[in-house]
Order: sequence, then structure tokens, then C-alpha cells
Amino acid sequence: MNNAILISNLRRVYKSYIGVFRRKLKEVTAVEGISFEVEPGELFGILGPNGAGKTTTVKMLTTLLIPTSGTATILGYDVVKQADAIRPRIGFIFGGERGLYWRLSGMDNLKYFSSLYQIDPAIQKKRIPYLLELVGLADRANEKVEGYSRGMKQRLHIARTLLNDPEVMFLDEPSIGLDPVAARDIRQVVRDLRDQKKTILLTTHYMFEADELCRRIAVINHGKIVALDTPAHLKRIVQDLAVVELEVKTLSPQTLARLKQLPFVDAITVEEREQTSLVVVQTARGSEAVPDLLAQLNGAAIQKVSVREPTLEDAYVRLVENADETKANLN
Repeated sequence: MNNAILISNLRRVYKSYIGVFRRKLKEVTAVEGISFEVEPGELFGILGPNGAGKTTTVKMLTTLLIPTSGTATILGYDVVKQADAIRPRIGFIFGGERGLYWRLSGMDNLKYFSSLYQIDPAIQKKRIPYLLELVGLADRANEKVEGYSRGMKQRLHIARTLLNDPEVMFLDEPSIGLDPVAARDIRQVVRDLRDQKKTILLTTHYMFEADELCRRIAVINHGKIVALDTPAHLKRIVQDLAVVELEVKTLSPQTLARLKQLPFVDAITVEEREQTSLVVVQTARGSEAVPDLLAQLNGAAIQKVSVREPTLEDAYVRLVENADETKANLN
């Protein structure tokens, strides 16, 4: 076995009926023919916006959803035909707080789930304290989970996932909704697991998280992989660009439309802040583009202008905004 995870042309279509009297069948393709492999001991990331197909992919790989077509194997076992052989060998976490018993302590939660996994009591006695220490909950182990912060609950989720010492772990947006400190703690736990050579598939829509943790990243959009490479190589996609950031007081839809139509603008995004909008423009012209951009923003109450080097986040924006064109260039 050369790959911990191997998928080929994996596809998942959801079917539903719409309407009341004249019901029509509607098909939504969540994952469309994706292929990739993950090596043993690798931390592999799937990066994409909400609704891109990340969670659907994880659910198929963890045997929770049956693929519409294509194949996938975990540790050499087929996810459809040999699901019973896969389940004891994997662990998975989906972002959120469900899946724990809040009226039990962290320690008692892990004891309960150990019993469900039929883990030998002698092994439980050693492994549970070790896991609580690993995720930084040793000093809160005997407190009820209802008193835990959201970040602590997510760390307990990771401990629960590790009870059966899985060979492959699936972490679906483990830091979503967490405050910066809690998210940092989760990333440290994931980093520790990576250093232990655990095979991990991590999904996220946080570019800096993928950049920091993953050896390779698949960027997925509308159910398709638009790029797959190391973070360093993905950044080369935008090596011909600079990024101009314009913080403005007011930004009308008409002004934004004019900016997007400028021939030297490669991609543009807007981040809404409390009292301003941050307009992020990717352009090969760099600082030379600033006068023309400012001309289009006449009357927008400009607060700040800066020019910087592109990051992985900028590469991600270019991939998502220009998916078909970028994929052609990579090939």
C-alpha cells in the first residue's frame, strides 16, 4: 500500500424534488469527478469556500455518504465495499459542538466513548490521561463539559477522535467559529499530530491555516479541484501580481463594477469592516495602478492605500475567481 487515501473521479449528486403540485426533480452536483492521493504520514489540505464540496468529500471518505460514482480507498480498503474494515481505523471531526455529553466531565466523556469503541480498560487507563494532556485539558478533566468554552469542546472532540489511535484522521474545519486564541490552540494540537506522523486530511477555508499546516493543498471550487500543489508552489500562481489595498468609507455597487472592468485588474475582493470597506485588487501593474484606481474611487472617501506582495490567500482568490483559466495555465 503506497497511499493512505486514494480517490479517483469521485462524484456525489444530491437529488431533491421542488414544487408542490407540479413537482420537479432537481439535481445538485456537490462533488464532480475529483481525484487525489494522500501519502502515509502526510497532512493534506482541502481548501475552498463554503459550499465548495469539502464536507461532502469527507463524508464519502469516512463512509457516511455513498459516492454517486468514482472510487475511493482508505488504507487500501474500498469506502463502499469494505466500510466495516475502514471505520475502526479512522477518526473524524466535523466543526461544531455536537457529539459530546455536556452533563458529563471531559474524563467521563472519554471513558464512555472508549467503552463504545471496545477499548481494553487497561489501555483506557493509560490512553485517556495521555490524550487529555495532549489537547491541553488535563487540568479541566473532571469538570462538566457544559462549562467548557467552545475551543475546549473542540479539543475534547480531538481527544475523542484519537481514542482508538486511528491510522487516518479527517478534520473538517476544526477551527471554524472559534476565537483567535482557541483556533491557535487547535492548530497547535494538529501540528503536534502532524509531527507524530499521523495521516491527516484537513478541510478549511482559512488560507493562512492551510499554509501553516499542510504539506500539499487541493483547492476545490464548485465541486472541482482547480489546483493541487504545495503552498509554496501555489503562491507562484500570483508571482506576476502585486496587491493594492484600498480602504474606503463608502463603496457603491456602481463603483465596484467600474473597478472590475478595468483592463489591468486581475481579481478583486471586498472585505466589509465596521465603518469602512477594504478593496483588495490584484494587478500586474502594482503601484502604477494606484492613480487609475483612485480615479475610479472619486468621492469614495479613501482612508488608506497600500501595496504589498501576494500571499496564499491571494493565490486562492485568483484560483476561485478565474478557475477555468488558471487550471488551463497550470496544465
